[in-house]
Amino acid sequence: MSITSRLPVLLVSATAALLVAPQAQAFEIFGVKFFESADSDFEVIDPLDYTVTLNVEPTPEDAEGAIEETIRNASTLIADEDDPVSGSLGLLSKAKNDRKRLVAALFEQARYDGLVDIYIQGRNVADLPPDTDFGAGPVPVTIQVRPGPKYQLGRIAVSSTSVPVDPSEYGLVAGGDAGSAKVLEAEARMFKALRDDGRPFVAVTNRDIIADAATDRLEYEVDIDPGDRVPFGETWVAGAEDVDPGFIAYMAGIKAGEVFSPQELAAARDRLLKLGVFSSVVVKEATAQAPDGTLPVQIEVGERKFGFYGVGATYSNTEGAGLSGYVGHRNLFGRAESIRLDAEVSRIGATAVTGEARDTDGIDYSGSLVFKKPGVLGPDSVYIGSLEAKKEQPLAYDRTSYAATSGVEYDLTSEQKLNVTLRAEYEEITDYLGTRDYFITSLPITYTWDARDNELNPTEGFYFQALADPSYGFNTGTFFARTRVDARAYLSMTESDRLILAGRLGYGTIFGADLSDIPNDRRFYAGGGGSVRGYEFQSVGPYFPSNVPPGSGFNSEFTDTPTGGLSLFEGSLEARIGVTENIQIVPFLDFGTVGDDLAPDFSTFKLGAGAGVRYLTSFGPIRLDVAVPIDPGPRDASYQIYAGIGQAF
Repeated sequence: MSITSRLPVLLVSATAALLVAPQAQAFEIFGVKFFESADSDFEVIDPLDYTVTLNVEPTPEDAEGAIEETIRNASTLIADEDDPVSGSLGLLSKAKNDRKRLVAALFEQARYDGLVDIYIQGRNVADLPPDTDFGAGPVPVTIQVRPGPKYQLGRIAVSSTSVPVDPSEYGLVAGGDAGSAKVLEAEARMFKALRDDGRPFVAVTNRDIIADAATDRLEYEVDIDPGDRVPFGETWVAGAEDVDPGFIAYMAGIKAGEVFSPQELAAARDRLLKLGVFSSVVVKEATAQAPDGTLPVQIEVGERKFGFYGVGATYSNTEGAGLSGYVGHRNLFGRAESIRLDAEVSRIGATAVTGEARDTDGIDYSGSLVFKKPGVLGPDSVYIGSLEAKKEQPLAYDRTSYAATSGVEYDLTSEQKLNVTLRAEYEEITDYLGTRDYFITSLPITYTWDARDNELNPTEGFYFQALADPSYGFNTGTFFARTRVDARAYLSMTESDRLILAGRLGYGTIFGADLSDIPNDRRFYAGGGGSVRGYEFQSVGPYFPSNVPPGSGFNSEFTDTPTGGLSLFEGSLEARIGVTENIQIVPFLDFGTVGDDLAPDFSTFKLGAGAGVRYLTSFGPIRLDVAVPIDPGPRDASYQIYAGIGQAF
């Protein structure tokens, strides 16, 4: 028998299945549901209850009942059995639609001789007129399925004129899987391969699919016209109002004369979305070639509001509360130039549970003004300049600083970027040696490879970052170079992402100068919410001696405080366990050490352990962690509490 005319029905049935998938509904009539929302109640017109009995004829190769499970999962009658339909017509319509879905499900299982009959009150729905009245419910419904034999692929013939296409590369081989979805997927992949080869006008000129009941084989024959390779032409922009259309075309990065590429169209869309000035971006090729033989590119954009602002808050039982806010504009001069002002105050109500922390004077604050201009070195680059001011009082020192930066960030690929920045900074630092001034210039160079599937809540992939930061103190005559590498990995252990294993490692070293000649904020520290949880911020590592010799000149306020180090090793292990759709329980173990030499001091290795709760939202997880230090030091509390948005790493 030929199923050429039945395959379109399969596609329609699959589409209809998506449109009528069971959810909470607001209104239903004739078996079709409207105005759906996740939490809406609905009132069914003329409600009618029904019951369903499923009978699947057994087959020798399906001893485990996989066919019955497939039918149950595909049937809307079974899925919605507890929900009434709207009258007899609603039940009849639902049953007829369900039959199409179940036939499509058998086709996907390569059972092309399969038969599905649905009976209502013992009568086949195929024979019932639309005005049939089933009376009062519950109405008995029986689904009778005879799967038939499972087909395999037989003769395969793919013709693509001058461009050879090997169907075996796409899974189309004699004796292979003949499921309808597999066959159509293989055909789509052949299409994609030809388009990826620069041929935008691929077309099927003939398709013949025959299910041979005598041999239980599916024969597949298709003629494909690949068309010619076509170069890109001019780029046209529509929808731009305040953003310069010429700039949009430039940032798309599609070069006229280069061979058509779907990947280039996708990359252009990603670049334009990354500008932050558009709520929607469509990048597509024109439907026909221009008179000169090139293929124009059409870009349609929808601009978003350019002004923005936001607020945030953090809390720790030892570091106190923090408040932050920002305001900015995304399109200063019409070419997606952005400016953003950030301000933050912290250590509000800060205390130490141990009661041994040094005295601090007031709150900490920071502020920054950041300007960005995209496209300075091509579409994949952005200039970043900033002014910064900061006052902070961590455990190890007091610091006030003012800095200016100027640099460029360049996307090497969609996942890799390079950032080179020139930084000039004046800072005043007070520690156990007294108060000193520094005027430092540095050239931090950062390489980042981010292959995570989600930035705030990753479930798969990895993240790697390497930093080299050569610096020179003009007023001290000191040169030093700070280096650090960080790696994170994520592995989902289930298809539903209900168990995620996550880990991170960090290693850093400072070369070129003694510890006392390096500004305190450039040294390495460990401990705190972003490091070894359970320990006070900066408390992991070497300390200044616990007593001050008479006449030494040391600042007694910083007695028994961390000095920081020249080397660092730290890491974390987490198991993110989903207990509901939106709630995770996260046990974790953190570890780390800081050394005052070029290699970390593993004799002072510290462990912190705890558990956290994550509430997953559309904007990222809300995080609450409680951790305890396994080997607390003199400045560590018996526990630490951390709260924030996003996973810990």
